[in-house]
Amino acid sequence: MKALLLGCDGQVGWQLQRSLAPHGEVVACARRDCDLTDVEALRALLRREQPQVIVNAAAYTAVDRAESEPELAWQLNAVVPEVLASEAAALGALLVHYSTDYVFAGDQVAAYREDDPVAPLNVYGSSKLAGEEAIRAAACKSLIFRTSWVFGARGNNFVKTILRLAAERESLNVVDDQVGSPTPAALIATVTGVVLAMLRHGREMLPGEQRLYHLAARRPVSWCDFARAIVTGAGQTPGFALALAAESIHPIATADYPCAARRPLNSRLDCHRLERDFGLQMPDWEPYLRRMLQLLALKQRNGY
Repeated sequence: MKALLLGCDGQVGWQLQRSLAPHGEVVACARRDCDLTDVEALRALLRREQPQVIVNAAAYTAVDRAESEPELAWQLNAVVPEVLASEAAALGALLVHYSTDYVFAGDQVAAYREDDPVAPLNVYGSSKLAGEEAIRAAACKSLIFRTSWVFGARGNNFVKTILRLAAERESLNVVDDQVGSPTPAALIATVTGVVLAMLRHGREMLPGEQRLYHLAARRPVSWCDFARAIVTGAGQTPGFALALAAESIHPIATADYPCAARRPLNSRLDCHRLERDFGLQMPDWEPYLRRMLQLLALKQRNGY
């Protein structure tokens, strides 16, 4: 199997290089390798490489900045998936794509299932939903994974932001009425690899078959509770110099923390369909957080 991986230098893409490697040849493309704002260059890459699987881990993920850069967000999150889907259909290739909990309004009580109504609140969520719809319209063979609150040792994310602030401040206010599942990039990559292996060695997807799955870790928490877990874990990991204690992280309401982009209060994703179809059980996020903190501490000690 030959796979073309876009966004290999991002949080999820970096991990995907590992999980895709056992499946065969992986052509890994970073931002410097392919300008995703150049549609013709992207088409040329796909036609030259002729992959059997296209894995799209590239995306515009700056949620607040997207409000002032809607054209760029739309290009990367809607136009690029449309191009990938049309080329996948022509090649007979499988397209694997990652979407977000932000396609939902977050106003229901229960965790969101794949068939619940979508109603994004911001440009980022709208652009990601448009990407999903473009893939479905192209009728290519596709796997779309919606995930949430992604973190990992590579790239920028909430964990790294809290660690930076914890080294600088003795008190911190964090939103407590938005709830979701922190999801490790490594988990997303591992599940992707497992699903691809099971499809290859079981019933392969049919031409034009489309599947949508929610993929998130267990045990939803608020941003405030997640921040406290990060600081607690860092305090137990040699190598971190913290000015902030977990008990000095104070809960506040979303209304008291104005942002350019509105965010859903409920970002919980129901993963039962994914677990049922592939015999999986989504793990807790905390062991992944501990490993990430150990890795970051090791990098700090070694000066890289």
